[in-house]
Amino acid sequence: MAAPYFQEAERIKQFGVHTFSSNYHLYGDLSWRVMETMRSLLPPGHVEVYSVDEAFVDLQHIAEKDLYDFCIHLKNTIESWTGISVSIGAAPNKVLSKVANRLAKKNKIQTNCVVILDSTQKIQTALQKTPIEDVWGIGYRYSEKLKVYGIHTALALSMKDLSWGKKFLGGITGIKLIRELKGLPTHEMQGPRTEKKMIATTRMFGRDVSAWQDIEEALATYATRCCEKLRRQHSAAKCVQIFLLLKPLPQNNPSEQSHYHRGSQVSGFTVLDNPSNLTPDIIKAALAIGKTLFEQGQIYKKAGVIVSELVPDNVLQTNLFVEPADARRKKLMNVIDNMNAAYRNDVLKFGTTGTHKNWKMRSEKRSKRYTTRWDELCTVR
Repeated sequence: MAAPYFQEAERIKQFGVHTFSSNYHLYGDLSWRVMETMRSLLPPGHVEVYSVDEAFVDLQHIAEKDLYDFCIHLKNTIESWTGISVSIGAAPNKVLSKVANRLAKKNKIQTNCVVILDSTQKIQTALQKTPIEDVWGIGYRYSEKLKVYGIHTALALSMKDLSWGKKFLGGITGIKLIRELKGLPTHEMQGPRTEKKMIATTRMFGRDVSAWQDIEEALATYATRCCEKLRRQHSAAKCVQIFLLLKPLPQNNPSEQSHYHRGSQVSGFTVLDNPSNLTPDIIKAALAIGKTLFEQGQIYKKAGVIVSELVPDNVLQTNLFVEPADARRKKLMNVIDNMNAAYRNDVLKFGTTGTHKNWKMRSEKRSKRYTTRWDELCTVR
């Protein structure tokens, strides 16, 4: 995992492994279909989307004796309607349901992809089988720290008292984690988040980049995407941040050649005079930061634009000494958004974003976007 493709190309070819480039449109659409399937089978508010491929489901309305049959029905329906195989872990709370789900995924044939922890004995057995680093909320740093204290499994951590968790696991977060490992519900179901608190657009470059023009085009393109997302949720940003990821230098030690090195990162931010979701404003801010970070002769492999401190765009608190945005510019943004939504492929764009974009991810092995593009529909013979 995390090895660059070129390092494994020969072995991939040797064993006939199929490889695919990222296909975010397809992933996002299939994720939405899976979540919508669950929502159609459950009462309103009983599905919490946690990530693109994961969700928490409230099953308190299902009788305990019917729980396994319902989970099987849910799993089979999702697979039948979307073609996506899923695993389900059911338990008294979120942390334990993650433990159950991990066991369901690791033992697909034995469990039929469904594990239910509905007794103290089952919970303790599951916790004993779960390494501490696989517990939800325990990252690498905390797992190494816990192992120093002789805690190697989730069961061992569940035996600690709440005061120990407060002291060694980040205060209230540690208390909640240990409570749930003990079987007590703590994390409530969260409603759908309609507005993001921060928006980021980041991509790896399709080749090594060292020229400012390429960096400029990339930052302008990513800033444009952030602005589209801002306007979509009727927000404006006060803070603009960018980062550039440098290509790592060759390793002098031959034994390190096989390891993947991420490279160092430079970043900077600026606070706008007035909150804005206008593309020219965000592009101008992003490029100004980029020029201060860019170094001639350096090789870059990734860049990103992040906008934060978001506020509703209809109640902007502006700077007394800076003129607010012209209403005509807002109308222009709406026209551009509507045109691009109707005709796709950025039919209208700012010149700073470039025309050829040779720095873009190549995506040479991307599968078709079967569910979101008329010209890429699956052909059945």
